Amino acid sequence: MGVSIMSESAKTVTGERADLLETLGKHRFFLRYTAQNLSDEQASATPTASALSVGGLIKHVTATEKQWMQFAVGGASGMGAGDGGEVDWADGFRMTAGETVEGLLKSYEEVARHTDELLTTLDLDAAYPLPEAPWFEPGARWSVRRVALHLIAETSQHAGHADIIRETLDGQRTMG
Repeated sequence: MGVSIMSESAKTVTGERADLLETLGKHRFFLRYTAQNLSDEQASATPTASALSVGGLIKHVTATEKQWMQFAVGGASGMGAGDGGEVDWADGFRMTAGETVEGLLKSYEEVARHTDELLTTLDLDAAYPLPEAPWFEPGARWSVRRVALHLIAETSQHAGHADIIRETLDGQRTMG
């Protein structure tokens, strides 16, 4: 499982970039830890009042990180939003037929490695207009730094969700 998902080149970074990468890596570890030793059935289970599962959260965070890093490289046009509508959105939060927790974790590791590589080189001040959406202020722009902070918040929030689900499944907790 390891302490974090961080590439070798990301480990040689200092200052603000190192802080961002270390914090993101720490929260990735917490999320991955919740999947430790789970079967695919357990990883897809929704034992709380929520429709979320550990595997579904890992899948969602992976897709979210990938999409936001596409934004960090090329703006909203690079985000690669799907056109599948509500069905695809819902499937982004759950394990579907043929998906395994091992496969989801491997995809997460690959996306994380790519993110770390980008965050070691991209201009943190580079900014792009956000895509048009009801939840974004019209005309707002996000910098690469803001994207990194958003990924930290997103990963941290969902690691907490996953921790509650895991504790409900078998009593394991990430901390405490």
